[in-house]
Amino acid sequence: MPQARQGCLEFRQDLSRRHFVKAGAMGVAGLGLSDLLRLQAKSDPKGKHKGKSLIILWKRGGPSQHETWDPKPEAPQEYRGAFGATSTKVPGIQICDLLPKCAAMMDKFAIIRSLHHTDAGHSAGDQIMFTGYPPNKNNPGLNVHPSIGSIVAEQQQAQQPDLPAYVMIPRRVPGVDPAYLGHKYAPFETFSDPAQKGPFSLPSFELSNSLSFNRLDERQKLLTNFDNLRRVVDNSGRMEATDKFQQQALDILTSDKAREAFNLDAEPARIRERYGFIPEYKAPTPDRCGVPAWSQRMLLARRLVEAGVRVVTVDLRWWDTHVKGYETMRDGFLPRWDMAYTALLQDLEERGLNDDVMVIAWGEFGRSPKLNKTGGRDHYPNVFSAAISGGGIQGGRVIGESDSKGAEPRERPVRPQDVLATLYRHLGIDTHRHYLDFGGRPNPVLPYGEPVDELFT
Repeated sequence: MPQARQGCLEFRQDLSRRHFVKAGAMGVAGLGLSDLLRLQAKSDPKGKHKGKSLIILWKRGGPSQHETWDPKPEAPQEYRGAFGATSTKVPGIQICDLLPKCAAMMDKFAIIRSLHHTDAGHSAGDQIMFTGYPPNKNNPGLNVHPSIGSIVAEQQQAQQPDLPAYVMIPRRVPGVDPAYLGHKYAPFETFSDPAQKGPFSLPSFELSNSLSFNRLDERQKLLTNFDNLRRVVDNSGRMEATDKFQQQALDILTSDKAREAFNLDAEPARIRERYGFIPEYKAPTPDRCGVPAWSQRMLLARRLVEAGVRVVTVDLRWWDTHVKGYETMRDGFLPRWDMAYTALLQDLEERGLNDDVMVIAWGEFGRSPKLNKTGGRDHYPNVFSAAISGGGIQGGRVIGESDSKGAEPRERPVRPQDVLATLYRHLGIDTHRHYLDFGGRPNPVLPYGEPVDELFT
């Protein structure tokens, strides 16, 4: 079974449902997506917060605060940022001097310099940043609580029924899963990677070249026959619900709106080049410290939120700079980031999406204030930085402050839960709403946390 359909437990609970998946494998596009759509009647039918979206630029590995937003030019040599500091468009704010485009657009986004938590493990940090809850001690890669995207999908899928509410580009990372909400609220993964060379297309959208609309109709009739058979043996009403959401999945993945939203190749060349599109780029062999051409993932995220997708998480790994951190940041991450991030902010502004789309750029922690023997920095959750924009956030400001070495918060400590509360408020999610976990215990969306109001005033 394709990876995109793994975990679809509801389909595998009886033979008739396996028949349904088998029929989908025969050529009906995207039937596995229905697990993301079933039984979502709890979503707000009135669409009170319709139009609000979130892009999470996930800098997995942990970007160094010293080499990005908090360079500490006055610190001792073994602590300070490797590349010096540059003044930005906003007087009094300095950032890493290898981010000149960001410096020129400092008035468009805000920086939080006093984020902190207590877990230095990658997957454990992922859980904290995506859910607001501590990780499972035995398996930190397993979601004990649902991610922000899954919460939003559970409540708001009905607002845009012809698009998935929650998308992951290109595939899941630890922390993004739905936990006790159920697999129907897992992210829709593109799997195809817009960072790779060549045309971008989703396997879910691809029908065989020989499959005509008549043949598609024939296969839908075949599925109808399965439906009729199941109705004979199932009087519980579950199959009627399955039919409804199965059809909704098919509608999404055959709808013009969904196809257009994911059609990255429809973007003009000048826009793709603004983000950093390199037509002749050939992706390197994956490496923990290798730098992928992930700028096009950010462009796809813009297309999706513009179409109405609620939450898009973009995997921008791997900022894990233990070894030769200077070279990795100088030759790869920082130039790409500077170009793509500012292109995204400019794009959202030009398209009038700033009020509706919030963008958070962060990772699971920061890096150690003191350089290690190899010229890199190690995992460090005690203090780190994030950039945030859109949704009414006032650009050109810094929230919080780290100490003189970038080792601890000095002023206005901010917890990840406070940032999540800010994102949830933008999206119209009540963080005090409770969901029952697998043990039947009620859990609020967030265990604690208050929106960072200074970002808006």
